[in-house]
Amino acid sequence: MKDPERLVLDLEGVEFGPALAELHGKVATGDPYIDKLRVGRNRPGVVRLVIDLKAEVKPQVFTLKPVGDYGHRLVLDIYPLVPPDPLAALIEADGKLPKTDREPAKLPDKPRVARMATIVIDPGHGGEDPGARGRLGSREKDITLIIATRLKTLIDAEPEMRAVLTRDGDYYVPLQTRVDKARRVKADLFVSVHADAFIRPHARGSSVFALSERRATSEAARWLAKKENEADLVGGVNIDLKDRYLAQTLLDLSQTATIDHSLRLGNAVLGALGQVNTLHKAQVEQASFAVLKSPDVPSILVETAFISNPEEEKRLNDEAYQDQLARAILSGIKRYFAKHPARPSPVAMR
Repeated sequence: MKDPERLVLDLEGVEFGPALAELHGKVATGDPYIDKLRVGRNRPGVVRLVIDLKAEVKPQVFTLKPVGDYGHRLVLDIYPLVPPDPLAALIEADGKLPKTDREPAKLPDKPRVARMATIVIDPGHGGEDPGARGRLGSREKDITLIIATRLKTLIDAEPEMRAVLTRDGDYYVPLQTRVDKARRVKADLFVSVHADAFIRPHARGSSVFALSERRATSEAARWLAKKENEADLVGGVNIDLKDRYLAQTLLDLSQTATIDHSLRLGNAVLGALGQVNTLHKAQVEQASFAVLKSPDVPSILVETAFISNPEEEKRLNDEAYQDQLARAILSGIKRYFAKHPARPSPVAMR
C-alpha cells in the first residue's frame, strides 16, 4: 500500500495472542526498511499485520514446512526496490559541497569516487539448522556467527572496504538466498565461514574451498559439500531462485574466470590461516558447495577448524583465537586485493 509505504498481511484462521501482540517490539530502531509493526483484529477470524516501511520495497513470500520444534511458517523477505549504491551517494554528497566562483562544478577525480570493495560474509547455518556439534556441546552456527561478526568489524575499519553479513542473528537463511544477497549488493568477494565436523574425531586443521565445476578434489571435500548442501532440507529453499541461478551458473562463461579468482583468494586466505592454525590440506580444495555457485562473485568457504576435534573445539570457543582467525581471513583478503584491486566504477573512469 502507498502513501505511506506499507505491507499488509491478512492472516485467516489466526488467533490474536501474546506472540502477535509483542511483535511491535521486535523491530530494531536501526532497521533499514521497517519502521514499525502493527497487529490487530481486522474482522472475525482474521488478524491483520501492518508493516510500516521506511522506503519502497520488493517483498518475496514463501512457506516452510514443519521441522524440529517449528511448525508451518510464512516467510516474508524484504528487499529494497532499488538497491543502495554507495558510489552514487558519494557523488551526490560531493555535489552538495559549496563551490567557489572560480571552481566550476565537476565530477570528483578517480581516487575520490573509486568504489569501496564489498565483502559479503556468510556465517554458516543458523536457526533450526545448528550445523555441526562438538563433544563439549558447541554448535557450529554460534561459532561461525561470532567469527563472522568479528571479521565484519575488522573489514569495516579498513578505509577501502565494507562488509555485509548474510545473517546477523540466530536464524536460518536458505543457501541460495545467501548467494542472492551477495549479488544484490554487487559483492566483490563472498566468504562463507564454517567450523565443521568429520567422521573421524582426530581430523584437524583449517581448510579453504572454492567451487569445483566437475568433482570434489578429495573424499572429505565431497562429504562436506553434500552435508552443507543438505542444510536446505532443514531450512527450506526457494526452488524458483535456485533453478534460475543454477541455470545461469551452468550457462555463464564468466564462471571459469570467477573460479580462477576464487582460487587466488583462497590461496591468500589459506596462507594467512597457516600462520594461526595447522592446515588440513596445503592447497585450496574444490567442491560443489551451493553457496559458492555465484557466477560472477569470487567465493570461498573457510573451514576455520574441526569442531568435532575436542582440542580444536576448545580453541574455537576462545575469544583470542576467534580474533586471530578473523584477522587471518582479513589478511588473506587484503593480500588478494593487493594483486587484484576491486573493479572501479565506470563513473570513475570518465
